Amino acid sequence: MRVVAITGASSGIGRATALWLARGGAAVAICARRRDRLEAVAAEIVAGGGQALPLVADVTRAADMEAFVARTIERFGRLDVMICNAGFGIAGTIDQVPPPQMQKLVDVNYTGTYHAVRAALPVFRRQHAGHLIIVSSIVGKRGVPYMGAYAATKFAQVGLAECLRAELAGTPIHVSVVYPVSTDTEFFDVMVGETGAPVSRAFGPRQHVDTVAAAIGRAIDRPVPEVYPHRMSRGLAIMNALAPGFTDRFVQRFGRKPVK
Repeated sequence: MRVVAITGASSGIGRATALWLARGGAAVAICARRRDRLEAVAAEIVAGGGQALPLVADVTRAADMEAFVARTIERFGRLDVMICNAGFGIAGTIDQVPPPQMQKLVDVNYTGTYHAVRAALPVFRRQHAGHLIIVSSIVGKRGVPYMGAYAATKFAQVGLAECLRAELAGTPIHVSVVYPVSTDTEFFDVMVGETGAPVSRAFGPRQHVDTVAAAIGRAIDRPVPEVYPHRMSRGLAIMNALAPGFTDRFVQRFGRKPVK
């Protein structure tokens, strides 16, 4: 039985991934700040015959992530996969995003990933096995207008993952980064609330949350460095590497501009 820990699992990609993996026979430890939603996900998993451990935790607190890993091992005896999924977005130009909001983005999206990785790595080293999965975004490969603050945190996740992959190359510990495009979750509604103003809907491809969950499941079965749930989105990263100036103009259509 594979044991998987997932941060930000009360909704969206985290919730869908927990349900997907549990249906496949994995035991899942799930954490988030909203107890009611977290327990609802756990109840759904148990009702389907799976095993779930819901724990209220805040990824911005190192002690919470250490306790999350410790409780997972106490319950299931080991930890095979840590999925760093917790995150949110804010829209606006850099001079429109107040410093406190930028710091909150960094705290949740990047530092939260760091805390989860740091808690899981010693366990993986002791076990001589493990898999870190970091849920970034396609804007962690190529930024789009009005999403600079959010994209910066997603790029930071990618930088962390790339360094870890190099450090762990040749070991039985894997590192994967997931690059979703716009996904049908509450991400947009949360972004509007955090931005404090209506935000235009992004033009471009969208994907169902189960598409992302399935892609993560496949990456666990057969570890790969990068996961593009929307396969065509890989082309954006390639195009940006080959023709960044052209790509600057191309991505203008994908921005999420605050509406005054």
